[in-house]
Amino acid sequence: MSAPQPEIAVAPAATANPLFPFVLQLADTSLILAHRLSEWCGHGPVLEQDLALANIALDLLGEARSYYQYAAELEGQGRTEDNLAYLRSAVEYRNPLLVEQPNGDFAHTIVRQFLFDNFHYQLLKELKNGPDTQLAAIAEKSLKEAAYHLKWSSEWMIRLGDGTPESRQRLDKAIATLWRFAGELTTPTATETQLQDLGLVPDYA
Repeated sequence: MSAPQPEIAVAPAATANPLFPFVLQLADTSLILAHRLSEWCGHGPVLEQDLALANIALDLLGEARSYYQYAAELEGQGRTEDNLAYLRSAVEYRNPLLVEQPNGDFAHTIVRQFLFDNFHYQLLKELKNGPDTQLAAIAEKSLKEAAYHLKWSSEWMIRLGDGTPESRQRLDKAIATLWRFAGELTTPTATETQLQDLGLVPDYA
């Protein structure tokens, strides 16, 4: 498991809504993974999967925009979605380390996506039924796409695992490399624990 990321103060506590850092974390996570997946555009193993990866990236980018727009509203400091997405230093991004890992080969990308998709789908289900109506609306809109992403990555995990000796070897290597990042997805940060204690976000661990 990776070491916990430091809590980054991206806005004055006295002025920012307590949900702000959590929503920003959701936005950063979707944005960074979308960028990683977009690097496959034009380089996929076959055209169909090239398009699938590009479409997943676009879905995540759209989800990120919704979160950034809501985060800007919560912060109330006049920053826009673009300010939050692009005008921060690297250490201010709050995404889990898994989503920023390099694409590697196709098997590596599939394992990273599969680990994320399992977490992401369950998270959206919890947020959809959570107390915050705006997060619930974003989650409801994103759930159908997340279900497709999970189906796609799950099918490829099986295909690679049951395929050739080389595909199985590449899959095993990717799992060994990426598994240490999986625990961070379900380990609440101090901010998340506080919000859960206040009843502002569901306990999805």
